[in-house]
Amino acid sequence: MIEIFLVVFPVFLVVGAGYASNYFKFFKDDYADALMKFTQNFAIPCLLFNAIATLDLPTVFKPQLLGAFYVGSVTCFLLSTFGARYLFQRRSGEAVAIGFCALFANSVLLGFPIVERAFGADALGPITAIISVHAPFCYLLGITTMEFARADGRALPATIKVVTKAMFSNALMISLSLGFFVNVTDFWLPQGIWDATEMMAHAALPAALFGLGAVLVRYGLAPNIGETAMVLLLRLVVHPAIALIMSTQVFSLTTPVTQVVVLTAAMSPGINTFVFASMYDRAKVAAASGVLLGTICAIFSVTIWLAILRAL
Repeated sequence: MIEIFLVVFPVFLVVGAGYASNYFKFFKDDYADALMKFTQNFAIPCLLFNAIATLDLPTVFKPQLLGAFYVGSVTCFLLSTFGARYLFQRRSGEAVAIGFCALFANSVLLGFPIVERAFGADALGPITAIISVHAPFCYLLGITTMEFARADGRALPATIKVVTKAMFSNALMISLSLGFFVNVTDFWLPQGIWDATEMMAHAALPAALFGLGAVLVRYGLAPNIGETAMVLLLRLVVHPAIALIMSTQVFSLTTPVTQVVVLTAAMSPGINTFVFASMYDRAKVAAASGVLLGTICAIFSVTIWLAILRAL
């Protein structure tokens, strides 16, 4: 177990360094925002572009792989939404925002580096397949449900149009689209471009982890810890458990693919959960609490899941 913990610990140590640097005022809030913008708008898009452009699409993009991951995502979203609504007596819109916290895993900032450290660079194919549809799928599900749930929203077609435009003007979505284009068309690019994007990709993960820690300083804890506990139970325990069952008992995925699917499902709520809550001004404190406590708890939960997966 100690050996497995040492695989995960350096990732969270970098997050902790970012948190401490901002908390003790060695790294200003403005610097954290700038670093996150660099990673999310430039470095990580280069990483995803390279991964998609060089991916063996027929081998990696299988309905079974995506099904094993997203069946658990949707299940946790529904359980969290209904739990917030009927167990914690939240309003409908707030319940959907809390449900989104259990839906959206931090697959990029945490998933990528942990999967790479645990299983090597060859394991990045399956997680890239998951990430390529993660934001569009989660936002479309969350926004559609929110618009049906809240009474003061705009018309659903107008909302979907706005969100679709926003998603495909996002740097991550653009990089994924370009990667798919280069891959499918076998489009020729000069070696210098590949070398440049590779250099940017090398900077992506450590900078993103440090920036994530620095940004977490501004997030507080929800007054009602019960809602956060429900979200984290679903996000860190239930989703990877469903992914493991679906991977092994339903879709019969290979062991290496199963390991990546389950470990990605075990990631804590991503910062996009707070972005979603802010879009609708619903349950923002609960979302922020889920991101902060989830990242801390993931140190231990991911270690346990990694031990289980190693036993496979």
